[in-house]
Amino acid sequence: MRRYYEFAVVVVLISILALVLLGALGRTSNEMEEAGVQAEVATIRIGLMEVVAHRETFGGSLPKSDNPLDWVTTRPANYLGEVDGIPDSKSVWYFDRKARELVYRFRDGHRARFRLSRDGNVDSPKAVVAGVGLLRLEDQRE
Repeated sequence: MRRYYEFAVVVVLISILALVLLGALGRTSNEMEEAGVQAEVATIRIGLMEVVAHRETFGGSLPKSDNPLDWVTTRPANYLGEVDGIPDSKSVWYFDRKARELVYRFRDGHRARFRLSRDGNVDSPKAVVAGVGLLRLEDQRE
């Protein structure tokens, strides 16, 4: 009988440790997804700086589009294009035509939003050339 109690205690302890491990893995997964979004945004910002630097050096005009992905040559692999509402898919990029925002929809459903800035009155000078930059707006929760 004593062995059954010992076995039950071991099973309970292993279950508790497994739950703690799964919670930690979930948080780490969310942090990795956020890091991936930030890496994609950094790539887009570099592309925007190249376009503006080229225009500053050689002249010409900037694209008229509010979609920053129309300005750059590379797009995220999971980019759905321009849409009018929130897509059902998760872990995807899309451009919301109505809000004029580039959006990443996370696995948990919340959305990171970015807007192309064309004016020099930018609060954050990070990756801004000649007043053009990609600004992160407040995330939206579902």
